[in-house]
Amino acid sequence: MTGSIRGRLLLLAAVWLAAALLAAFLFISSLLRDFITDRFDAEMAAVADGLIASLEMDDEGRIELDDPPTDPRFGLPFSGWYWQVASDAGVIARSDSLLDGLLRGPAGAFTGGLGVGADGAALRVLRRQVTLPDEGVRIAVTVTAPRAQIDDSLRQISRPLGIALVVLGIVLALASVVQVTAGLTSLDRLRRDLARVRAGTRDRLALPDVSELRPLTAEINAALDQNADLLARSRQHLGNLAHSLKTPLAALANELPPDHRGQALITRMDRLIGWHLRRARSAGPRVLGQRTPVRPVVDDILMVLRWPMQDKDMTARIDCPAGAAFAGERQDLEEMIGNLCDNAVKWGRSHLAITVSHSPALTIRIEDDGPGMTETDAPRALIRGGRLDEHGASGSGLGLAIVADLAALHGGGLRLERSAMGGLAAILDLPA
Repeated sequence: MTGSIRGRLLLLAAVWLAAALLAAFLFISSLLRDFITDRFDAEMAAVADGLIASLEMDDEGRIELDDPPTDPRFGLPFSGWYWQVASDAGVIARSDSLLDGLLRGPAGAFTGGLGVGADGAALRVLRRQVTLPDEGVRIAVTVTAPRAQIDDSLRQISRPLGIALVVLGIVLALASVVQVTAGLTSLDRLRRDLARVRAGTRDRLALPDVSELRPLTAEINAALDQNADLLARSRQHLGNLAHSLKTPLAALANELPPDHRGQALITRMDRLIGWHLRRARSAGPRVLGQRTPVRPVVDDILMVLRWPMQDKDMTARIDCPAGAAFAGERQDLEEMIGNLCDNAVKWGRSHLAITVSHSPALTIRIEDDGPGMTETDAPRALIRGGRLDEHGASGSGLGLAIVADLAALHGGGLRLERSAMGGLAAILDLPA
């Protein structure tokens, strides 16, 4: 989860939410314990006040209890609800629940949970000390309540509190998921827009609706513009270089006799210059956001090759879906298809077939009914300058190598196979 922004936000939200709910549970439980304990203390204080109010002196000077508490809990043996009135001389009166037992506790006024009953149960103790007026006799009134009832009351209210906090935590967790998802929607939209730019359906990113992502989007758009500008300038420089090199070579070739051995060197230099310039042009940065339909490029190339095809009485069959498109620039696609079609027309006898599929990747299959090539010849044909017709027609021997390099540059490849028509099948695998 720490590998994504969504996971980190949800993890932090879960940690802080759990800590906050646990702290809330402990704090509220502490308040409830104090509230319940104070309620029992108040009840015991009321009993103690009633006992003090019921104390009186008889005619013989003895202290007695005129109106003892009538609460039935003080009559149930070992109930934990006890009361006792004692003086320095001994016990004056006690509740029936004590039977023959005595309540012993600290001297002076006291309220707390230090008492232990006759059955060993923990008690909450309240002790009051008063001095009877005109008599000077100190009286200690002790009232107790069972700690178990205090704990039971706390558990009865803590259970629904815990359930309520768990439900609240689940609701807040779902709210956090919704909040994080809604907050990252703009990032998901930006990712989809960038994928469209890379696929060629858009050339720029739309400005998002949140201000935090607008600077990032502007920087990406600026990088796209810079990429296109650098590519345009590099191609311009390469064109100038090609012109500056080829023109002196052409002039030198015209100066030399046709049978001079320097003509072969000039031809070789021209081929190498063409090879390296084309390779440098292909190796430049590709402009993102380009999308080239395949069918118009095929039609244009066959239009250029119509005269060689008419000379050989060659027919062409095209099977290309209307939506087939190449994720790159038109001139790169023209370079690849043009070289392959030129080879097919050159070596084919009477038939040329172009089959295009684009599910999921783009595959262009160009076949002819010529002599084809063996499996051992195919690797040689893809080497720059490699020719299988050393004494044949003119050409640089760079066409298939350039096609292979361009296809690799775009994340694809070129395969050479035997065609069902008997000739060569050149298969281009390219990103759709």
